Amino acid sequence: MLFSKTASILIQLSAYSIAIFVAVVVWYSTPHLQDIWRLAVADLAATSFIFLCSFLFNNSSLYDPYWSVKPAVIAAGYAILFGLNELAGILLFTLMMMYNIRLTSNFFRDWPGLKHEDWRYRNFRIQFPKAYWLVSFAGIHLFPTVMVYLACLPLYFGMKEAFELNWLGWLGIVVTVAAIAIAFVADEQMRNFRKSPENKGKNMNEGLWKHSRHPNYFGEMLTWWGIYLVALNVSLNLWWTGIGALAITLMFVFISIPLMDNRSLESRKSYSELMARTRAILPLPKKVKSPFP
Repeated sequence: MLFSKTASILIQLSAYSIAIFVAVVVWYSTPHLQDIWRLAVADLAATSFIFLCSFLFNNSSLYDPYWSVKPAVIAAGYAILFGLNELAGILLFTLMMMYNIRLTSNFFRDWPGLKHEDWRYRNFRIQFPKAYWLVSFAGIHLFPTVMVYLACLPLYFGMKEAFELNWLGWLGIVVTVAAIAIAFVADEQMRNFRKSPENKGKNMNEGLWKHSRHPNYFGEMLTWWGIYLVALNVSLNLWWTGIGALAITLMFVFISIPLMDNRSLESRKSYSELMARTRAILPLPKKVKSPFP
């Protein structure tokens, strides 16, 4: 189906508005469950609805904004449930709004509309022609939903509990702000680089990208580690809530980054030289062999 960008955005907004409504209905329909499990069921219902929309419009990229919209919706839900009476809750809510605005606006600024589908999804169509929609539900919709759900676990405790921010909590706030800023700057630098016709087919080697092949991913991963530190401020017994930040880190390190690097190697032979002299993640000079990518 071919839609203009304006029509595509209206479809996205409508789909996500209904998905949020579905999640709210499911939440209030399951009062017998603990909050964490109520959120999981509501999240699954919303994801399933977006998947249905992806199927109807034959485009799995309908799901792409879910990654950034969901944390903001969860934070807003907690703000309604628990109020914003504590400084930590106010800061966490604000950070999730900043995260949402940064990443969602970045998606829509470059998105040409529903005539476009992510290249990774198109590859799945070729690899799994008969089972594509099963792969789409499991790998493109459900898997990221689980990742972000886990990453948002610290939000629940950070916004529900009454506590004073100590050095650990403030460190988490600073790390999260820095992470969002790093991702924003990296995206803007790449956008400006791609605007110039003379850079077509060239490797990005400026700004944060001079020392890291994926500084935007670094910012994304760091965001969730920052939120996790705030949960540790609540109680060190919440160490287990770091499973989300860890899962997202592993996903980027072992799935997303190798996919992007391999694609760049196929399209630009000079990319192998760039890989040899730059780190995959940390935007630092690669002067010595490091245990970190």
